[in-house]
Amino acid sequence: MSEHFHILAEDPNCDARRGRLLTEHGSIETPIFMPVGTQGTVKGLTPQQLHEIGAQIILGNTYHLNLRPGSNLINDAGGLHRFMAWEKPILTDSGGFQAFSLAKLSKITDEGISFQSHLDGAKVFLGPREVVEIQAKLGSDIAMVIDECPPWPCEKDDCLRAVERTSIWARECKETAGEMGFLDSGRHLFAIVQGSSFEDLRRHSAQTLSQLDFPGYAIGGVSVGEPEEEMLHQISVSVPFLPKNRPRYTMGLGTPPQMLKMIGLGVDMFDCVLPSRVARNGAFFTRDGMKNIRNAHYAEDHRSLMDDLENYTNRHFSRAYLRHLILSKEMLGCTLLTIHNLSFYLNLMEECRKQIEAGNFRSWSESWIKRYEDGSEAHS
Repeated sequence: MSEHFHILAEDPNCDARRGRLLTEHGSIETPIFMPVGTQGTVKGLTPQQLHEIGAQIILGNTYHLNLRPGSNLINDAGGLHRFMAWEKPILTDSGGFQAFSLAKLSKITDEGISFQSHLDGAKVFLGPREVVEIQAKLGSDIAMVIDECPPWPCEKDDCLRAVERTSIWARECKETAGEMGFLDSGRHLFAIVQGSSFEDLRRHSAQTLSQLDFPGYAIGGVSVGEPEEEMLHQISVSVPFLPKNRPRYTMGLGTPPQMLKMIGLGVDMFDCVLPSRVARNGAFFTRDGMKNIRNAHYAEDHRSLMDDLENYTNRHFSRAYLRHLILSKEMLGCTLLTIHNLSFYLNLMEECRKQIEAGNFRSWSESWIKRYEDGSEAHS
């Protein structure tokens, strides 16, 4: 068994597992959701607020942090943990996804990805060596290899080139990390499976990267425009070819039902901007689906958002007050809804861990998803 990842329980009726991932800045109980702090902050929240809702690990982004304020400055400040006053683990994305999201400003070659900065137009280059060196300066607990994320849909020949390039870059990233001693101090480097909607390429990518024996593996190139059914299918065909004794991470998603379905497929880690982004638009999560506090029927509703979810927002504030804040465009409204939504996601992961330990995850998750989806269609 891996020294840094331990499987503590497995559900007998599906592939869900309960694990523990050890890092330089503490252990992570899985399955886990990771709040997104792209630019060294989870929008609207202080590190103390994140700690209070049970966040175990957060994300930063290599591309954005290297542009502003700069990885050298962060390194001089003592690393990202000290710079942003967050003492728990941090995972940083490599910047490869930005070649997809900023396609008009980037060019991909066998050497790496050339960008035109979205800030000032300056030229930026990220290759395997560069992304590892930057993430080392940031002090990341979990660093991601650079990868090429093909669009959906795409031609198979184009996807094959992306898969092969991603595998080559992954090998070079691991070699660089070895030379730097990055992996010798409780820090980890995760490879990224690609392959778009082509099952054979997903299998090929997973098998090739598994042979390189990375500390962890991510499934990338999903939730990039394809239908949800296709997304879940590609995760299901990737997971069986990844090492069982390594953590598995699906990048950039998803909704609560999607996460439960992916946990059932054997996925351990998730990140998504959804809970914090929709909070800024007045949306909040409940076990009966996602609701919008702007709706008129909340105007005189003096209940909390959820009576059975413990967090600062639910302890102190009513739906009527939160609706007033959002309609008045007060910043506090966004903060309070973000606290609630991230608390909801983190509490859901805690429930998942308990249900896996009890051997009851499959039936519980199916009931949970039905209630959520039925409630999302109802007026409340």
